[in-house]
Amino acid sequence: MDTKIYKKEQINEAAAQLKAGQLVAFPTETVFGLGAIATNEAAVSSVFATKGRPQDNPLIVHVSSIEQVAEYVAEVPEIAAQLMKQFWPGPLTIIFPQKPGVLAPSVTPGQETVAIRMPDNPETLALIEATGIPLVGPSANKSGKPSPTAVEHVYHDFQGKIAGIVEPSEKLLAVGVESTVVLPRAGVINILRPGAITKEDLRALGYQVEEKTAEEQLKDTSVLSPGVKYTHYSPKQPVHVLITEDSQQFLQYIQALEQPVAILADESVLQALSNDSQIVATHSYGAKGDLVSATQQLYAGLRALEQTTAQVIIAQGFSDSPASHAMMNRLRKAADLTQTFL
Repeated sequence: MDTKIYKKEQINEAAAQLKAGQLVAFPTETVFGLGAIATNEAAVSSVFATKGRPQDNPLIVHVSSIEQVAEYVAEVPEIAAQLMKQFWPGPLTIIFPQKPGVLAPSVTPGQETVAIRMPDNPETLALIEATGIPLVGPSANKSGKPSPTAVEHVYHDFQGKIAGIVEPSEKLLAVGVESTVVLPRAGVINILRPGAITKEDLRALGYQVEEKTAEEQLKDTSVLSPGVKYTHYSPKQPVHVLITEDSQQFLQYIQALEQPVAILADESVLQALSNDSQIVATHSYGAKGDLVSATQQLYAGLRALEQTTAQVIIAQGFSDSPASHAMMNRLRKAADLTQTFL
């Protein structure tokens, strides 16, 4: 199978492939999704097989309008309606009570709920509209590995295995990490996975907001959100996270390792380390203090540095704040070791 790159004027061709049961990757403001018709069990099963994704890891359903949600849920709670109005299209996934017998069974394995979002990307909204049916869209990468934020990342993982990849008009994805996942229940918004929509953003609506850790969620009989139960975002090398802006602390840590390393950090740190012979590769987050850029570059950096001869990837981390919270959630999941030097 040849994997075709679809430009925006070829959206109908990509939609035809999806309607024929094929898989087509699509861009969003977060990461690229591996798309399949959400009502086609064979196609959805192919998503799991292609990714190597555990069958009990639920999928997010992507819609092209708020109105489309009603076809696939048993009810729309008042909180959910407000969340959609405020944050869609955008990086917020909402968990609804599922309407039985509508979606492919594998979308929500053994669950009575379904996770839905409306992505903020013109090509993908057009693709869903042209298809006429919502799409599942887990990250378009091999399960457990860093998520894809560029066409080249998807092509590297799935060339010859999927029908195509929709090319975004904006090369750099606006967010760069997966969506916030929330469960509205009994007047409380429960955050099951952090993302660009923060706890502070949600509290601004006037509701109580609680963030559930992965450990808390794993105590339940059924995990409702993807990105909680299994290893995620990890390159083949160990990842060590150093929470510091001090290049000397980086240097001392590198020298103590006594092996080739790759560095993922901001420009100020990289410039200070430029003459160290143990460093075989680097990837920049961007300017010092630019956490938007750092989040956008996280997965690209991990993927690029994985391809080097480094035996360890050392990634700069950041103290917790609304701007760093989602990024650090992913980086800690990717990490074998986290050290704080603050």
